[in-house]
Amino acid sequence: MLHHLSKRQKVIVMIAVMSGLFLAALDQTIVGTALPKILTEFNALKELTWVVTAYLLTSTIAVPIAGKLSDIFGRRILLLTGIVVFVLASLLCGAATDINQLIAYRAVQGIGGGILMANAFAIIGDLFDARERGKWQGIFGAVFGLSSLVGPLLGGFLTDGHSVFGVITDWRWTFLLNIPVGIVAFGLIAKYMPTIKAAAKPVIDYLGAALLTVALACLVLATSLGGTDGWAWDSFQIIGMLMGAAAATGLFLLAERRAKDPILPLRFFKNPVFNVVSILFLLFGMAFFGAIIYIPTFAQQVLGFSATNSGILMLPMVIGLTVASIGSGQIVNKTGKYKALVIAGMAVASIGIFTLSTLTTTSGYWDLAWRMAVTGLGLGIAMPIFNLAVQNALPQKDLGAVTSSTQLFRSIGGTVGLAIMGGVLNNILASQLANAKDEPFVKIAEATGQGAQFGNLDVNSMQGVVSPEAQNTITHNLQQLPNAAQQPALDAFQHFVATLQSGLAHSLTQIFLLSAVVMAIAFLISFALKETPLKHHEGPMLSE
Repeated sequence: MLHHLSKRQKVIVMIAVMSGLFLAALDQTIVGTALPKILTEFNALKELTWVVTAYLLTSTIAVPIAGKLSDIFGRRILLLTGIVVFVLASLLCGAATDINQLIAYRAVQGIGGGILMANAFAIIGDLFDARERGKWQGIFGAVFGLSSLVGPLLGGFLTDGHSVFGVITDWRWTFLLNIPVGIVAFGLIAKYMPTIKAAAKPVIDYLGAALLTVALACLVLATSLGGTDGWAWDSFQIIGMLMGAAAATGLFLLAERRAKDPILPLRFFKNPVFNVVSILFLLFGMAFFGAIIYIPTFAQQVLGFSATNSGILMLPMVIGLTVASIGSGQIVNKTGKYKALVIAGMAVASIGIFTLSTLTTTSGYWDLAWRMAVTGLGLGIAMPIFNLAVQNALPQKDLGAVTSSTQLFRSIGGTVGLAIMGGVLNNILASQLANAKDEPFVKIAEATGQGAQFGNLDVNSMQGVVSPEAQNTITHNLQQLPNAAQQPALDAFQHFVATLQSGLAHSLTQIFLLSAVVMAIAFLISFALKETPLKHHEGPMLSE
């Protein structure tokens, strides 16, 4: 049995698993700082949410299916498969020639990431008693912290373009870097993780998997496209997809009720701990992704920071998250108590995200730093506890399914929340840009035949003005004007940029405020979490 492994063997297995988890977590943070440059190159700010949503959609679908398959076939083969898919998709992302290709390859990458996430946390339950799981959940949280520390710095360094072994890097290297990391993770898992096979005859719920895929796809597409050009919320397409999601969900529930070995056993919902943790994961995912994904955009597009510096801006949050995550796990390991930590973490995270909504166009590094440190502390305190609480509340034989089910709710929250907040951002920003055509600089540009370029700005074309590179180019062109016209044009341009940045800042801070409200709701619900005594290890349902 897996729990009969020696302490040394367990540590080696956990290091191997963490290498796979690090691979998936690194991608989420390293790509974040590169996104503004990617979207500027492809002139596709409107598609920002799609680059992230495509990954979240497929990983959301993959998580519950992979979790159940790991209960049947074992964690090792699923982890190795996830790494292979992830690495191959990373290679394709690095070779993408347009935004549509990148979105498609990110979707494939999400499948691999979902497989890795579903299994990494379940293995903690295979190896350790509930009390000791808190320590390892905290260490896994620290892995996320380490990836968040390395990712933004490395992503910014690569995106800004530096010479590495004589080769000039760019944003594509943020994907290509996954290849050597993935090879190392694959080798460690293949060598050190035991080969495990199912104790019972495998039964795969194909119908449930198919219906779940349809339901999630319809839901995410509807929330992503709703409110955009040609896709009004009351349009036939959006209403049709929402109805499709509802119908597929109903059929999925019927299929799961009759399935011999369902993807998502409905009996889980009879457990109050599972219900509360699922809701908390859902709201946590919405608030976390809604807030964090837009911080590099604020830093680069509003404050004019380079990609490298915007990566450095993430450090206070990362340090706070890492320290709090390890500390939270150690407290659970010593006391056996976890509810108070969840409540405290939700409270601190709510306050931290709210303070992000008070940022302005004149904010500096330290203004961002302390706000992000507070946010990181809150996230780090609460994150390790969710999986621990739900794994402790249900039988060992359901470990993979129950862990992946709660991860599913986090993914749904992140996917739907990001799509909704992306739509809100686009709508607010569109209203902010409506009066841009009346700016004095536009009148000056019209005199040179360039008025249309600046007078009809949308979310995408705005990048061609506010990015540091674009400002340098336009300023250089204005300096070629006759001396008498040069200074008035430069002054008008600076006012124009400030107006656009102010509009973008207002739009982004509204997203942070919305995220804070969602996290505050999670804080209130956390009081309903039932604290159950931490159980001793029952032994996994898998054998060699």
